[in-house]
Amino acid sequence: MSRPAHPRVAALAGLLAAAGADGEVREVPSGARTAAEAAAGLGVPVGAIANSLVFDVGGQPLLVLTSGAHRVDTARVATLLGVPRVERASADFVREHTGQPIGGVAPIGHPEPIGTLVDVELARHERVWAAAGHPSAVFPTTYDELLRLTGGTPAEVGDGPTDAAQVAAPRRTAAR
Repeated sequence: MSRPAHPRVAALAGLLAAAGADGEVREVPSGARTAAEAAAGLGVPVGAIANSLVFDVGGQPLLVLTSGAHRVDTARVATLLGVPRVERASADFVREHTGQPIGGVAPIGHPEPIGTLVDVELARHERVWAAAGHPSAVFPTTYDELLRLTGGTPAEVGDGPTDAAQVAAPRRTAAR
């Protein structure tokens, strides 16, 4: 694999390799700022895109990795966490806590560990794609690997897929 051009992407590729991640970082020339852009550029269902959304929970960051096929229900997440409110973070808050721009926030590589919820909807896909530190970079992974890489907690963070046609068949556990 050639070395990614952007320093943040190159650093993330190194972190993924050091963590034993199987997939290689890929640049999406058409961009991957949104789940729809990423899915179109990769030729995959939008539900297979792991959106990295940062929320502000009383001044502390929360990363929610959710399927691109639906939205996070902030009231549900607040109830799950036992807090009064979960709010979408500002661009400055996201960059301060992740070191990465909105549209390119990777599941790992943040200045400090961030509590992470991983949407159970992503488990429907044998392969999912997550941001790699820049709005045009992604990497393939699995639901189980996302949990391992992030130390995240599986959670139902939304109401399920918005379009059943965009969701792949349930994944099968394969012997490795």
